[in-house]
Amino acid sequence: MRTDYDRISERLSPMRRLEVRRHSFTKKGDDRGRGSDLSQPGVTAAHRLSFRGLGSPAGHRPPVHRVTMDGMPAPVSDDDYQRLLRFRTGLRRFERWSEEQAEAAGLTGAQHQLLLAVRAHPDRRGPTVSDLSEYLLLRHHSVVELIDRAVAAGLVRRTPDPSDRRLVRLRATRHGNAVLRHLTRAHLAELTRIAPGYERLWEGLEPTKHLAPERRIEA
Repeated sequence: MRTDYDRISERLSPMRRLEVRRHSFTKKGDDRGRGSDLSQPGVTAAHRLSFRGLGSPAGHRPPVHRVTMDGMPAPVSDDDYQRLLRFRTGLRRFERWSEEQAEAAGLTGAQHQLLLAVRAHPDRRGPTVSDLSEYLLLRHHSVVELIDRAVAAGLVRRTPDPSDRRLVRLRATRHGNAVLRHLTRAHLAELTRIAPGYERLWEGLEPTKHLAPERRIEA
């Protein structure tokens, strides 16, 4: 049975992970790479944003490029710019609201996201550090430091994997679960409130695959 944690995780993840797609922002051959392969390191998220569906089916669909009848890149309309502005502004507002809610509950935004990743992980033994690195888009050592602080705050605990003693898994403490439950209810209510205004903006976006380790960020 799907839980509140599953639903909020599904809604938040596409916002934070937008599919890497190709858009011809510059002429072909631009030495900065913005008109070429956007999977290369150093290309920013702004160059990867595409207006194709948040709710894509399992598997990876081939990229679809907007072109004119003569095969040239389709022009970017005023509506495209306005949609992108509303979408990005909405993301920033939601992120700020979420951080304020976490602070009011005595957490940092990163600790809230960590708790959500630990609780929503499908394996009930708990996620590994590598799992959390993918969820949070952080490098391994940054995740370890975040875990250390969360353990010290009594939010999570480390447990050895029963089938592989080399692995350490994370579980939320009773206190951590109680705080997360409170924040999750608030976030679900806020998402329900703002979702109708975003349906048109979300249409055409796809969630990304997990970022490669070299493309993750420092905490």
